[in-house]
Amino acid sequence: MTRKIKVADLPAFDMAEMLKTDEDVANYITVVLEENDMSELTHALGVVARARGMGSVAEKSGLTREALYKALRPSSQPRFDTINRVCTALGVRLVAQVAQGA
Repeated sequence: MTRKIKVADLPAFDMAEMLKTDEDVANYITVVLEENDMSELTHALGVVARARGMGSVAEKSGLTREALYKALRPSSQPRFDTINRVCTALGVRLVAQVAQGA
């Protein structure tokens, strides 16, 4: 007999806990970039920033902690300069590739 598990009994999933190495971070950001969804990229950068420590990322990016949270909230539309500064602080860079079928 199969034991039923209630959804409420399942542990909460937090992607930030899965990002242990620089390669994990780079792979996660690459997959998100392939989706071509700016709001998902902003969310993913926020997840990675939480994994690395928001205070540390804010300091390395030259943003205040509050400005970093504001820039990476779900409804935000950060400037490219902000995205670039956060990526640099996270130790990743965005790379252009030829699009499939282009």
